[in-house]
Amino acid sequence: MTWELFGTASRQLAEQVVAGGFQPDVVVAIARGGLLPGGAVAYALGTKGVGTLNVEFYTDIGQTLADPRVLPPLMDTSELPGSKVLVVDDVADSGRTLALVMDLLAEHGTEARSAVLYTKPRTILQPDFSWKETDRWITFPWSAEPPVEGALARPND
Repeated sequence: MTWELFGTASRQLAEQVVAGGFQPDVVVAIARGGLLPGGAVAYALGTKGVGTLNVEFYTDIGQTLADPRVLPPLMDTSELPGSKVLVVDDVADSGRTLALVMDLLAEHGTEARSAVLYTKPRTILQPDFSWKETDRWITFPWSAEPPVEGALARPND
């Protein structure tokens, strides 16, 4: 995916949300992959309430932890009950990360929908909105290059 295609995809994903009649009060981006799509979709929707939830699952290409886990810092979810929340991520691959976040929000009594740039056929949770479906590995423009030499990246970041 190129940066230009990312812009087009984010806008079209936001258009799907609007066409679906969902007007979120808050966009929650799943970090790290969903940070840029979440921000882009929030801007396209005119949604100013934006939060992030850090979830670790992939440790390398095709390698995952046994289960996804929420990492600190934790998002303050105390204001979410009664809100309409759009959860945004880059890809629903296995769907386990998205399922974890959707379950967490459901426990807090929020009305939540999910939106991703790409959906893989094997996902356990079909997103409410998806730009494209593919069974291929996706290289996003924000993760196409290795960390900058000397960066303080920790293993599995």
